[in-house]
Order: sequence, then structure tokens, then C-alpha cells
Amino acid sequence: MRRPALSPEAAAVLRAHRVSRRSALGVAGLAALAGCGIPGSRQTEASCVSVDTSAADRSLVFANWPQYIDVDDDGRPTLAEFERRTGIRVTYTEDINDNDQFFGKVQNQLADCRPTGRDIVVVTDWLVGRLVELGWVQRLDPAALPNVTGNLLPSLRRRAVDPQGDRAVPWQGGLAGLAYNGRVTGEVRTVDELLTRPDLKGRVTLLSELRDTMGLLLQARGHDPGDFTELEFDDALGTLRRAVESGQIRRFTGNDYAPELQRGDIAACIGWSGDIIQLAAENPEIRFVAPESGVILYSDDMVVPNRAAHRANAERLMNYYYDPTVAAQVAAYVNYICPVEGAQAAMDKIDPELARNPLIFPTPGLLARAAEFMPLTQPENRLYNDLFQVAIGA
Repeated sequence: MRRPALSPEAAAVLRAHRVSRRSALGVAGLAALAGCGIPGSRQTEASCVSVDTSAADRSLVFANWPQYIDVDDDGRPTLAEFERRTGIRVTYTEDINDNDQFFGKVQNQLADCRPTGRDIVVVTDWLVGRLVELGWVQRLDPAALPNVTGNLLPSLRRRAVDPQGDRAVPWQGGLAGLAYNGRVTGEVRTVDELLTRPDLKGRVTLLSELRDTMGLLLQARGHDPGDFTELEFDDALGTLRRAVESGQIRRFTGNDYAPELQRGDIAACIGWSGDIIQLAAENPEIRFVAPESGVILYSDDMVVPNRAAHRANAERLMNYYYDPTVAAQVAAYVNYICPVEGAQAAMDKIDPELARNPLIFPTPGLLARAAEFMPLTQPENRLYNDLFQVAIGA
């Protein structure tokens, strides 16, 4: 099939990035490093040695996203039980609100092989890939993680962001797909409907996260989000550009689409599965749709940064959360994809309805339509983000 030519906007951005890439590679002693561009910031196990003090210091700092663990009136039940069983004191923080923002917090320390003050951080898979590439996370010991080895979902094994499977452990997963409010519109089944249907004009939001919005558009155009070319990206971007120019898209959002969808201020959107489950609990007319063209699968992963002093304690916590009973307790609260095999049977004892929810425990058919977004080098990340930002008018 003849590939479409790059648009003038894409060609201009691509030329600029090709120049910057050549320049970066031509400067002796500098590396165009993924994520930060700080000279000499790549690390190896030999250049950045981490000393584990877990045996003498039974403590752990766990940095996570807000509302991403089970909570009750007394605190965080599964975390309290971990402390009771192990005697390891956990300092739990919710200081991750955005991947890029968090990266900005810690990049100088990690580039210089200095501690971040955190033993476990939970970041999205694409950022995990960047951290692994830079050598900024510690290698995990499979022997300390028998539950993870035995219970990790097959769909989350052998991932491109962690080729050896020894740097990251999925915390929760999710899907990016379509959603609509049945109180204010009819069923929305395809990306094309979302972007072109006249009755939805001005009542649609898309995500400002490139990987989710462009991943779905690539699938809708028949391209593989896990392995695409610059021309294929521009083909999908053209679809987005036309929808923006026509006035079909109201705006691009982060999580703030959820209350608008709940109120009916917007009729349909690209959204995340966990959000939609929570909205549907209050309004059953809100539906998540996995279009036949596909959905985007992502995971948020636990990693141990370089110079974290409690790797063994961190591994004990990771292994604990891969006990299916514990995993089911977390999944019942957060409503994202549970990465632990056996948790569905355990969930049936907690909440049989949630145990049957395919957005928490995806069916093989749904997973067959799910794709991960292609890992990007930093030059690629800059290129595609610039193209996307121009298209959405940011």
C-alpha cells in the first residue's frame, strides 16, 4: 500500500528534530539521553552501586499515585497487614500526580547517582522504559519474588519496556478506550463515530496523553501502535487534525473529563477504564467501549530507584501484593486491571459483580484487541509530542 506523504507541519517538525539529533550525536562527550539531556547521566550497576540496608533497617518508603491503594476508615488495610506480618515500617506517600512532573523531581538525583528518598515508586510503563534505558533502577531478585513469578498475568510478561523482566513489577493496569453517557447520547462504538458524528460535535473530549489518544487513532487507521512509522503516525494525526478543525473536539483533558462526563456536559470521550467503572457505579448509563479496532493497554509499575537502601524490603512488599487475596482487596477499591492471576477467584468472595467485570479482569477476547504503545527513544518522544501538541493546539 502506498504510504501517505507527511503533512507540511509534520515535515517541518521532523526536519528540526533530525537536525537536533545529528547535532546531539556529533558532540563529543555528550549523550542525547532519554528524559533529561544531562551529560553523563546514564548509569550502570558498576557506576552507581546501591547498598541494601534492609537487614538492619526494617523500613520502606513507598511513593504512589493518589487513591491508588485500598483505604478504609482506619487507614490502608493491606498495607497495615503487611507491616504486621513483616515488622517492616512503611512510609506511604502520594507524591506522584504526573509522570513527567515526577521525573522532573528525581532526575537530577538519579543522573548523579544520589538517593531520591524513595524505595518504591509507581510510574507508568513508558516512563519505566526510559528509566531502564538510563540505568536508573535496580535489578530485582526473582528468587525474592515467587508470587510475582508465579502469578503475573501472561499479558504483562516479556514487555518491551522491561525486556529481561527484572526491573519492574506491575502495580495495576488499565485500558484507554471510548466512553459515553447514555443519558445524553446514543451508543458510540467506533473512533470514527467519536470524531465525526454530527450529534456529538462540540461534546467530545480526548486525552492530552499522546500514547492513549494517538494509540487509539493509530488502531482506527489500521496501524499497529506497538510498531508504527513516522508516516503512519502522521496519517493518524491527520484524522485528529481534521476533527479539531471541524469543531468536533471540545477540549483535551487529563482526569478532569470524568466529572464532565458524569454531569452530561460532554457526551462522549476517550477515557480510562478505571475511571469509567467508578463513574458507572453512580450512573449506570455511563459505558466504556472497547472498539473493534482495539484499545490501548498500559500498566503502572513498581520500580526500585538506584541508591534506594531497602531493596529487599521493597521486594517483600512487591511479593506480598502478588498474593491473590491481597491483590483482590486492592482491585476491589481501585477498580483498575488487576495484574495478578488468581485474584479474580479471590474477588468473587469480596464482590462477585466486580469479579465479573472485564475491565478489572479482562477476557481473552478483550486482551486480544489490546495493544501497548511503542517504546520511544527520547528524540522520538520529542518528535511525536511536538507533532501532537501542534495538532491539538497546545
